[in-house]
Amino acid sequence: MDIVRTFGEQVFASLSVRNYRLYFAGIGISQVGTWMQIVALGWLVLELTGSGTQLGAILALRFIPLLLGSLHAGALVDRIDKRTLLYVTQSISAALAVTLGTLVFFDVVAMWMLYVAAVLFGCTDVIDRPARQTFIHEMVGPERLRNAVALNSTEVNLARALGPLFAGVLIASAGTVLCFFANAISYLIFLVFLVAIREKDLHREFHEERKVDHLFSGLYYVTSTPLLLTVLVTMAVVGTLAYEFQTTLPLFAHTTFLGSAADYAAFLSAMGAGSVAGGLFSASRGSINPQEFALWAFLFGLSLCITALSPTLGLATVGMVFVGFFSICLTSTGNTMIQLESASHMRGRVMSLWTMAIFGSTVIGAPIVGFIGEHASPRWALILGGFAGMLAAIFAARRLIKAGRFFFIPIPAFIFVRREEAAVENART
Repeated sequence: MDIVRTFGEQVFASLSVRNYRLYFAGIGISQVGTWMQIVALGWLVLELTGSGTQLGAILALRFIPLLLGSLHAGALVDRIDKRTLLYVTQSISAALAVTLGTLVFFDVVAMWMLYVAAVLFGCTDVIDRPARQTFIHEMVGPERLRNAVALNSTEVNLARALGPLFAGVLIASAGTVLCFFANAISYLIFLVFLVAIREKDLHREFHEERKVDHLFSGLYYVTSTPLLLTVLVTMAVVGTLAYEFQTTLPLFAHTTFLGSAADYAAFLSAMGAGSVAGGLFSASRGSINPQEFALWAFLFGLSLCITALSPTLGLATVGMVFVGFFSICLTSTGNTMIQLESASHMRGRVMSLWTMAIFGSTVIGAPIVGFIGEHASPRWALILGGFAGMLAAIFAARRLIKAGRFFFIPIPAFIFVRREEAAVENART
């Protein structure tokens, strides 16, 4: 029982912080609503057009602001109170979800409206994402950051498992409209929890007295810090060609296996379930080792290729569990590494570049992957992403070796060493 209790305390350590508990509860509900809307929007586009290229185009427009506006957004996040920014972004997102739901309800929705909505969601997201990431640091401090990031990622992916299930039921029974309204309500619930966070308990850092107001200051800072540059370039490659699941998975379900919205939702739910397991695994770890990052990138790419070659829908669904597991290990490790490596006065800019690498790159990747999925095969689209992940892992390992921040440990020894590190840490505390 002591072992179970110790493990639980390690996994959920950051939830001992009141502010983070409130945030965790609120953002969890909001993320469920977000994934319901993602499924509904993807299926709505396929219903209107039947085109994977159009679906890729919608996603590209959704992420254009994250590509073009991240440099400006990062500077804004570094200057303005994070919670104030979240009040604004979450309110705007709620209003947009209500508008989309209304258009669908009155059956007047057209593709150009979805294009406009995608751009507006992207403009909100470009500020919201780095604000949320850096706000986690303010709530828990550096000591609990890895745990909090991993738990947050776990929750996001638990929402990825639950949201599509709810969306599949609603779409099958009432169409896509209720998914948009449910998402709007989830934003409002998050705002209630956000208001309850206590200002005096936040870990405010005194920024260094520097003026870094020029547009490219974040890029200059990253290029002068080898670890940051390695992580961000790796994630840009993965984000461009592998993290296009909103394009590839609807096509994989609809075209390859002649499935329905429920089958698409099953892929997302399976990936979410794997991500939850990966997030809990990552949350139980203590310190960060750079070689983990390259390892997770390679295993993520490999699992994606194997899933793409699955002969049946059932095996592909199982494969998505492993894709989700390795994906969350990769992103939580990378996210924690760059936040801890970044100076406090540059963290917002760096996290905006993280957002650009993973999500802004969709502007380039989604149309390419959508075109391949529609005109060649969804399997080839997924394999392309898998190879990209493995090549990015090799790039990261080479860079880390040159920087002297990578050393080889056999997997059994790696697990043993990490357990010994945890035992030492427990003895200290």
